[in-house]
Amino acid sequence: MIVYGKNAVKEALSGDDVIEKVLIEKGNFDKALSDIVKLAKDKRAVLQFVDRSVLTQKAGTSNHQGAVLIKGEFDYCSIDDIFNLAKSKGEKLLIVICDSICDPHNLGAILRSAECFGAHGVIIPKHRGCPVNGTVIKTSAGASEHILVSKVTNINDAIRELKERNVWVYATDFDGEDISKTDLVGDVAIVIGNEGDGIKRLTKELCDATVTIKQYGKVNSLNASVACGISLYEVTRQRNK
Repeated sequence: MIVYGKNAVKEALSGDDVIEKVLIEKGNFDKALSDIVKLAKDKRAVLQFVDRSVLTQKAGTSNHQGAVLIKGEFDYCSIDDIFNLAKSKGEKLLIVICDSICDPHNLGAILRSAECFGAHGVIIPKHRGCPVNGTVIKTSAGASEHILVSKVTNINDAIRELKERNVWVYATDFDGEDISKTDLVGDVAIVIGNEGDGIKRLTKELCDATVTIKQYGKVNSLNASVACGISLYEVTRQRNK
């Protein structure tokens, strides 16, 4: 897997993954890059200083900020792992379910919000959705190293499993109850829908209820990752009253 961007590479080096190689832009003496070089040396990773064009080729984008890291594939977890994390912390469960999120920037931002607001894990589909790739990792600003992500074959089956384990599953859409008036202090999962089509009909019908973020402007829509962040904030607000 290719990881790029200063924060993403730094967090990857701080984790437990086996690092194959770290590439740094030759002649760039930025302090953040110097910190990455030190981390790479401490981890005894293979370190190379290369031309910017090489980094662009490896990352597939010029937006690499002078740092590219190569490591093994992303380490997905099981749904049980997410439950176990919440139990070990003595906390009520909080999960984000991504229903066909296809934009890696949105998924990265969702992982970032999930980690910031204390979610125990994120569930994504194996098919018809974006996997955790280099762009997701960079957009998450390193949060992908600290949040559990479970990739499942079928989102609807995952929702059924959560409900059987007494988790309340809430769809986010325009026709629901005001999220600020919904009791979210128990074990909950928040479903975020596809950027264009929203949550699939059958998936929405499986959820226990639908919640809505009250809006006041003329544009009656929110970006998927923004809706996720607001929803997670509301959960943590209620739990920390």
